[in-house]
Formats: sequence, C-alpha cells, structure tokens
Amino acid sequence: MTISWVQTLELSLPSLNDNTADADRLIQALKSRLGADDIAMGLDLLKTLPDVMRNANYHIRCVLYKDLSGWGISSVLAAEDLIPVLSIAVDLGTTRVVLRLVDLSCGKSLAESSFDNPQLVMGPDILTRIHHADSPEGQLHLQNLIVDGLNRFIAELCASCGFASTDVYLMAIAGNTAMTHLFMGLNPRWIIREPYIPVVNRPGTHLASQLGLLANPCARVFVFPNIGSYFGGDLIAGILYSGLNQREETAILVDVGTNAEVVLGNKNWMIACAGAAGPALEGGAARMGMMAGPGVIDRVAIDPDTLQMDIHTIENLPPVGICGSGLIDLAAHLFLCGMLDIRGKFVVSRCSNQLKEIDGIKHLVVVDQKDAAAGRNLSISQADIDSLIRSKAAMYTILETLTASVEMAPRDLTRFYVAGTFGSFINPISAIAIGMIPDLPLNCYQTLGNSSLGGAAHILESSELFEEMDRIRDSITYLELNVNQDFMNRFSAAKFLPHTDTSLFPSVKIKLT
Repeated sequence: MTISWVQTLELSLPSLNDNTADADRLIQALKSRLGADDIAMGLDLLKTLPDVMRNANYHIRCVLYKDLSGWGISSVLAAEDLIPVLSIAVDLGTTRVVLRLVDLSCGKSLAESSFDNPQLVMGPDILTRIHHADSPEGQLHLQNLIVDGLNRFIAELCASCGFASTDVYLMAIAGNTAMTHLFMGLNPRWIIREPYIPVVNRPGTHLASQLGLLANPCARVFVFPNIGSYFGGDLIAGILYSGLNQREETAILVDVGTNAEVVLGNKNWMIACAGAAGPALEGGAARMGMMAGPGVIDRVAIDPDTLQMDIHTIENLPPVGICGSGLIDLAAHLFLCGMLDIRGKFVVSRCSNQLKEIDGIKHLVVVDQKDAAAGRNLSISQADIDSLIRSKAAMYTILETLTASVEMAPRDLTRFYVAGTFGSFINPISAIAIGMIPDLPLNCYQTLGNSSLGGAAHILESSELFEEMDRIRDSITYLELNVNQDFMNRFSAAKFLPHTDTSLFPSVKIKLT
C-alpha cells in the first residue's frame, strides 16, 4: 500500500472526558495510520496547531516528511482548505538543472522546466568549481548561484500552473556528490584530494529555508545520499527509477554525463564504478562537437555504395555542430563503409575529396560550407576520432571489468538500462558498431531518459521509497578502476573498431562482410 505524504484525518473532539493535548491527539492518530513508533513535530507548528485544528473542527490534512530518524509533520491544514500541496523534484546536474512540479496529494506530475546550471560561469567542470570553492567567499558564491537559480525557476514553474512557491511543501534533490556539497554550502575540498572523503554521505532532510530555498516556510528538502566522492545521489535516484534494485535477474545501468557511471546488480547486490568516458561521448571529442540543440547534427547515415552522407539536425535547421549521438552515428557509418579502418584511421582511398589536411592533421568534411549555418566547413579530424575511440574504449572496458568482477561477461546481460539525455538519443546499433556497448539483441536495451529526475519524483509519489534510498546505498559495492590492472589491459584491446576480439561483436562482423 502506498502511503501518501498528505494524510487526511478526522480526529475525535476534545472534551472533559478526553483532555488529550492537541499535538498528542494528532500524533496518536498518525502513529496508528502509519504504523510509526514516533512522529516529530517542530515548535513552529506547535504554535499554530490549536487554532488550525479548532478552525477545521479537527478535520485536517497533515503534510508529512521523513528524515534519518523517521516521520515528521511539516504542516497541518484544514481538510476543506483548497490550498494546493505541491512538491518539486530536482535533477541537480553539473551542466543542466531540471525541475518537475508534482501534486503531493496524489503524486501526479504537473509540469517541468530546466535551466543551465548558473555555476557554468565559473567553469563547465566540477574540478574548476571545487577549486573556486577553496575560499569561503568562493564557496558561498557557488552556493548562491545555484540556490538563486533554483528559486527563480521554482517560482516560474509554479506560476506556469497558477500556483506560488509558498504552495511547495516538499522537495527531493538528486545530484552528484560535488554538486550536492556546493548546493548545501558544504566544503568540497577533500572530495578531490586523496583519500577523497566527502563531508557527508547521507545529507538527510532539511528545512528549505535553511538551504536558502523560497518555498512554504514549513517546507522540507530531501537530499539524496551518495556513496563516496564519485558515486552520487543522482545515481541512487537512477537505480530507484529503473527498478534495478527490485530485479531477480542481473542487469546493468549506464548513465553518461560528466563521467560514465555504471551499476551492475539485482535486488540482492549491486556493484558500481565510474570512469572518465563522458564528455567525448556527449560530443566533446570533436571541434565541431556541442550539446544537443537547434541545428545540431543528431543523426548521420552514409550510403555504403555512393558514400553520400544523410545528415539530420535538430529542428531541421542548417548544421551548426554535432552532438554525442550524431558523433557516434558518424563514426559507426564511416567504419561500416570502409572510410575508417579498424584502428580508427581515415582510409584515404575511400574518403576521396572529402579529406582535407589542416595544420598537418587530416580532416573529413561532414558538411560543406555552402550548407553549414556559419558558412564554413564542418569537419571531423583524425584527433577527434582518436579521442572518441579512447572514450568508447573506456566505456566498453568499464562494462567488461565490472561484469568480470562477478564472473560475467557483457554479452550475458539480458537488460541494459541507458540513462540521461545521451541514452535517450543514442542509436544502439551505431554504439555497437564502434564497440562502445555490448552486442546484445536490441530489445535488451531500455532508455530511461532523465532517471535522476525520475527517481527524485518517485520519492515524492510514495513515502515507502524513502527507506529504499538507504537500502540501495547500503547494497552497493564501489569498484575503484584507477588501481585495477585488468582495466588497463582490457582498455588496450578495446581501442580498435569494434574491438581486437571481433567475436564479441558478431552483428558488426556480419555488416562488414
């Protein structure tokens, strides 16, 4: 049975024969309803409780929350009061922040919005931001940037549905360990210094006002737990959303963002690791690479006979660059058409007049200047291809090393979850062709979209999942790849297209014959 965060109660009226205190009367009823041992109630609520209960004739709605010690009551409203009880789920991304407005009474999603993380002005990567936070002023600056951004967009999101920020009573925030620290105003200095220790792994639940968030004065904020420095609450949320933690059969979850983060397991155990495969696979490998947006190339096909390129851009606008999914498509088709050899090097005889040399480096023209938005050639260089191959090799090697640690191989998997924006747009056939992901039947792959946001929203839909966050966290073993010699050996073998061991990719071999 799902227990809502909003509980409606009709309490017995006090009398000379029943002089139970107002707070005790409410707590006893809730303890019976929830099966709870104890329920916390703050002083601010106690001050308003007598008037609220009597004005409502003891027919009330209670807005609940949970923290590390158990249940609490954040607010009490008249049952007949039409004031909405809202909540907001947040994916606190390094690059992009996404919010979802949820009706806390029923768990229904009402609206979504997103914005570029304001901390990008200090640097696109976490390392730069952590160094900026080395001073108290820098740390406060970064916290204010993200909190101000959240406040602005929370207000806009609520207003878009005819509500106010003060109608928000609960929030759930999922981000990586560093982003969580920067948001909460915690010193991230030791996250990036050996032995890589965060301030806290279970941030718990806090008053929104303590975090600087403008919501209802009684609003609480759940902050997802993390596992050490490199496995954050966004992945815990992703596991929760995917249902990996409830599966009988072993499955894998891959989330490509700043890093490639991978979880393998089932309801009984999980093992996880992270590696620096992300930026290149999101388009960062190429000079013309960029995040997905209007005019960005997201799909590429090449006719194997004529070698004519078929380019698709977002919103069908003139090309301005290429994102990760387009880059993987491009590399796959160049390889399958013989324009790249197994080492990922351009085959001059197949590339013909599309191949140019700039500053001693070969460039393949993908979009001629007459068709490009900026009026200049869009090309991919040999260095770009080399970078992509290193990233795809890292990705496959992470998968191979993780599965090998439990005496499995990637091809043994029956379910492969791919999370994030990257996972929503990637063509598995292309990713298999370059040896980035295992050669599994396509129905094994399931895209999750924004699983971090989805997991945060799940918490707001069902109170039972609060404890599940900790169960997930406690069931995960983290595998450190930096000291894993098997990883380095496998990495060398994966730096070919699709791999030095072509038997691992039988469908690609068929395409090449």
